[in-house]
Amino acid sequence: MSGTVTMYSTSWCGYCRRLKSQLDREGIAYTEINIEEDPESAKFVEEVNGGNQTVPTVVVVSPAGTQATMTNPSLAQVSQALSA
Repeated sequence: MSGTVTMYSTSWCGYCRRLKSQLDREGIAYTEINIEEDPESAKFVEEVNGGNQTVPTVVVVSPAGTQATMTNPSLAQVSQALSA
């Protein structure tokens, strides 16, 4: 069983593009959700970021079932959450 990574992003976000590139390079699969196209996802991002639509917001569920929600995480933080 492998963990999951869900990235909430926008089409214009440079930080999102950078993290996606890093995840691709490391072979870490992720699901991307554009909050500009999905109002429910935009609400979720606001809820976990004090009312702000800050992206990338990333939800990682490790193989052990541990869930972490992070705002603008580094590749190292995502990798660490996946191994928790």
